[in-house]
Amino acid sequence: MDTTTLRPLVTATGPFTSVYFEDSHDTEDAEKQLELKWRELKDALTAQHAPDGAVSALESAILDGPRATGHSGRALLAAGERVLVDEHLPSPPASTIARVSDLPYLLPLARYGELALPHVVAEVDQVSATVKAFDEHGDEMAAEEVSGQDHPVHHTRGGGEAHHRMQHRTEEVKRHNVADIAGVVARLAEQAHAQLIVVAGEVQGRKAVIDELPEAAKSIAREATHSDVADELAEAVRQSRLNDVVQQFRGALNQPDGLAVQGLEAVTAALREANVETLLVGDPGEDMVCKGPSPAQIALGEEELKAYGATEIHRCRADEAVPAAAIAVDADLVHVDEELVEGFGAILRHR
Repeated sequence: MDTTTLRPLVTATGPFTSVYFEDSHDTEDAEKQLELKWRELKDALTAQHAPDGAVSALESAILDGPRATGHSGRALLAAGERVLVDEHLPSPPASTIARVSDLPYLLPLARYGELALPHVVAEVDQVSATVKAFDEHGDEMAAEEVSGQDHPVHHTRGGGEAHHRMQHRTEEVKRHNVADIAGVVARLAEQAHAQLIVVAGEVQGRKAVIDELPEAAKSIAREATHSDVADELAEAVRQSRLNDVVQQFRGALNQPDGLAVQGLEAVTAALREANVETLLVGDPGEDMVCKGPSPAQIALGEEELKAYGATEIHRCRADEAVPAAAIAVDADLVHVDEELVEGFGAILRHR
């Protein structure tokens, strides 16, 4: 997960109120279920002495905000009386979570809120195309129809000079059509910051379009018979990238001077040095760490922070403080189904 957009959370003043719940709207009683869910959340937050302003802000966002479509979850994080994060989650959390604490609770967002890949889908033939761009939420952000010349696009039979001129004209029309389609695909891909391009249609047409794409676009292009497999391909690419991160971590961990560490002592030390490229989180449990005035001032013990000049030191939950420190040093945050020492691992930037 790219944590850039979460930076305001680690610079905001708490207390923080974090809620995660299933917010599916695929049944007739979805509105009633939402009201009951909010009552459950409100009771849990009140029991933890959540600020009244935070409870009111969350209530307004949940009951009056836009509704999800189909099976989904919801994540909301408030600092004081302001809701700073309000996200629909692609996958609902396994259980309802309501937490009031000095730091934001971000791990469920990393686990359930991994966004889809921005991507472009092109349904093509040798004459025309429908090209659509989708953002990281899966919402269509742009669409264009490309209508090329449809005469002549098929080779003619026969011989002689007239026949060869017609054949040449046919090839020219095809090339022109393909270039127009590829141009639109490349432009929408750049506009959407696409990480995947799916080109669907008959074999000859889709291959021709991919061959015509600029190298950057061609490197992320995939062929498909039908465009309705685009979501499946996007998820496969996302999962493949996650597997690559895990393999990179495991490979580096097995090297004497590899760029990876695990366990709270090593991970917090790397965070203090702003030396974490990617924070991996498994099941961290309820361990505690020490935190200084700034989010990245984090350690297992007070003496380590005092050596860095910290005078104001607090004990915090590791599952809150460590992800907050990762955001502060601009590290990516990834949930993995891997057994990590004390629930945390890190890919380092340097040794």
